[in-house]
Amino acid sequence: MTEETKVNITAERLHKLIKDKLVLAGLPEEQAEETSNHLVYADMIGVHSHGAVRVEYYSERISKGGINTNPQLEFEQTGPSTAIYHGDNGQGHFVVNKSLEDVIRLAKESGVAVVGISRVGHTGTLSYYLRKIAKQDLIGIAVTQSDPMVVPYGGAEVYYGTNPIAFSAPTAGNDPIVFDMATTVQAWGKILDARSKGNEIPDTWAVDASGTPTTDPHNVAGLVPIAGPKGYGLMMMVDILAGVLLGLPFGSSVSSMYHDLSEKRNLGQTFIVIDPSRFRDIEAFKNDITQTIDELHNIPTAPGFDQVYYPGELSLIAMEKSQNEGIDIPKSIIDYLESNEIFINSSDHKGIFAD
Repeated sequence: MTEETKVNITAERLHKLIKDKLVLAGLPEEQAEETSNHLVYADMIGVHSHGAVRVEYYSERISKGGINTNPQLEFEQTGPSTAIYHGDNGQGHFVVNKSLEDVIRLAKESGVAVVGISRVGHTGTLSYYLRKIAKQDLIGIAVTQSDPMVVPYGGAEVYYGTNPIAFSAPTAGNDPIVFDMATTVQAWGKILDARSKGNEIPDTWAVDASGTPTTDPHNVAGLVPIAGPKGYGLMMMVDILAGVLLGLPFGSSVSSMYHDLSEKRNLGQTFIVIDPSRFRDIEAFKNDITQTIDELHNIPTAPGFDQVYYPGELSLIAMEKSQNEGIDIPKSIIDYLESNEIFINSSDHKGIFAD
């Protein structure tokens, strides 16, 4: 199968297309604006699995009532440095971005903030939020739940989700360090991206229904943890911090993205934010982070490599390229965004590994 034809598009044009489609689906303009900000960011950094490819799914869920378009948001402070942000199953990108004002304020007041975001829809790319946190001279850690689609180490049936972890810290320059990783060898969204492009996947990413490694993204029946038992332990940690801690569904009880698009998802996410100025001079801290970057860049490279990059740096390079050269998006996605259809290929009541 050959890769689908792509269309090069500016970030501004892509933003308008996404926003207009979400408004057509029934999302209020403010929420559509922020969701579009997030999805365009994902495409700009090269994480296309969390960008425009998701619009049709969100539009279908919005139109069927599976996302609360008028959430009653509440910041409930439960201690000097702890809080729960009640999302009322609103559009995840909008709700979590909205929570940042309180998360950042609490971290600056208390030195550290641990805030659980309770009952939201899919929240997208964690690095988007952590970049904003780092821009406030704060260290950020975020974890979030996802659909059960990972075969636990030693097991033959899915239990946990890809359960990502992300981290950010400010630097002395304009751009913070930010990295965002799934606790699987690869995120499910990357499988979706391979499907949309007609590409095969490496045989180390996933297994088929028999538990055999597969290169066909359409035959995936389970993903595998990164580094075997180590990744398995990390995804359990994420599930406890983002699910069990907040009294939300956990493990195999976490709702499926596709099972019933009229139902709310009740997902959880947790931020741990630290003010480094409570430990040392902030400018000295940021200078040391920048020195770390410089020292990494100066490390001699192994055969086949031309540069040592710090974790997350390639996303920043991709963003700069997108700003200058535009973003390449599969033509079918652009055709959908430019159409008058709210959604074309129904995702409703498909299995965990639906398109």
